[in-house]
Amino acid sequence: MSKPMVRIYTDAENFIDREMNDEEFAQWEKDKAATDAELAQIDAKAEAKEAVLAKLGLTADEVAALLA
Repeated sequence: MSKPMVRIYTDAENFIDREMNDEEFAQWEKDKAATDAELAQIDAKAEAKEAVLAKLGLTADEVAALLA
């Protein structure tokens, strides 16, 4: 598997594109895993919120009106 490319700017108009080295790729994988976990947690919270609203028989607009 080829590694992702990284762009390094030497100044405003000049740059170098190269493949990530092993250290950069390892950090990229850690960051991606953390981001994926955070997005999964956000999705789970949204689903839980929707489930509560469904149990109460309210729409998001109705809840917003109650809290306003």
